[in-house]
Amino acid sequence: MSAPLASSLDDPERAAGLRRMKRLATGLFLLAAAVFLACVLLGDTAGPWVGYVRATAEASMVGALADWFAVTALFRHPLRLPIPHTAIIPRKKDQIGASLGTFVQENFLTRSVVEEKLATVDVPGRLGTFLAAPGRAERLAGDAAAGLTGLTDLLRDDDLQQAVSGLVDRKLHATPAAPVLARVLELVVDGDRHQEVLSAGLRYLARFLEENRVVFRAQLGDASPSWVPNWVDDRVFDRVFAGVQGFLEEVGADRDHELRRVYDARLRAYVHDLRTDPDTAARVEGFKKELLDHPAVRAWSSSLWTNAKTSFLAAAADPDSELRSRVTGMIGDAARLLRTDPRVRERVQQQSVRVAGYLVERFAGDLADVVGSTVARWDTEETSRRIELQVGRDLQFIRINGTVVGGLAGLVIYTLAQLLG
Repeated sequence: MSAPLASSLDDPERAAGLRRMKRLATGLFLLAAAVFLACVLLGDTAGPWVGYVRATAEASMVGALADWFAVTALFRHPLRLPIPHTAIIPRKKDQIGASLGTFVQENFLTRSVVEEKLATVDVPGRLGTFLAAPGRAERLAGDAAAGLTGLTDLLRDDDLQQAVSGLVDRKLHATPAAPVLARVLELVVDGDRHQEVLSAGLRYLARFLEENRVVFRAQLGDASPSWVPNWVDDRVFDRVFAGVQGFLEEVGADRDHELRRVYDARLRAYVHDLRTDPDTAARVEGFKKELLDHPAVRAWSSSLWTNAKTSFLAAAADPDSELRSRVTGMIGDAARLLRTDPRVRERVQQQSVRVAGYLVERFAGDLADVVGSTVARWDTEETSRRIELQVGRDLQFIRINGTVVGGLAGLVIYTLAQLLG
């Protein structure tokens, strides 16, 4: 199957210029032929100068015909005659394409050429200027969001959901719970956050008791013997309730209370057991496995991909989202660093040379094959016509030069022959 050529190769101005040059070259040949015919008709009776002019015109015609044949033979058979070694481009199109690909690979797509060229190019500066153009960061952020959105549409949600769920499940099961819990508790204790948690718990407990005072009084009344008067139950309950509330208030207000010291010591001891006691670690691990095997936890892990994808797509589609704002800011920061930070500039320049060299060495052969295979798929006649359109105008100068140089050569030869004769 033939591959279409780029329509930009059909340049009307080039076609018109080629036609003009062909007419000029052909016109010079016809002029030489007319002069030669006139000299033949005049004969030698007109004077010795006729011989010089005739020899010049004759040699001009020979030169013009020879160069016309040579130029025409590149693109087609002259006079449509299947003369050997003519129509070179149509016959050798595939070989020309392969040779062109090899030439490009050996002379342009080499590490040394690319590195030498990049050494003269301010890659980070150009990239930074490109990224810093007004509105460019916003457009690139939008393009990135659209590209990632399109990528998620190509992926199968069922497969990804199972993969993400399995990955999270394996990671959680493979991670020992005791060291993690110990580290978390250490951070809490070192920051004295455990005492704040205790204070908050005491305040919540005191508020809970106060809000449910009637309920607790009723429970006491139900448990008390029927022969005990209600006023006795009230006094007992008030004394006990006030004592509990007072104790909670005392512990909450006193940072050095004995209960707080015991609580702190027990918590630190538990952290130590988590790191050193196998039984404590095993109990925590068992609790972790029970928790991970709970249906609610499994449902949560299975919905991770769906929830993440939904949140991502919503943020990507919203130009005012935090995601788009952060991506835009990152692009702006990258543009600034590429233009101002010497270390970043040097690193990017080095990496660009390294990456370009790797790509050239890795894909030069493939690019050369692309050139050769693309030329091979071009239509033969169309390829010849397009190439002639591109270079044919300059080739017509060969015909013109052949006409002029042939005439001068004929004149010189004829003159020498006369002198020697």
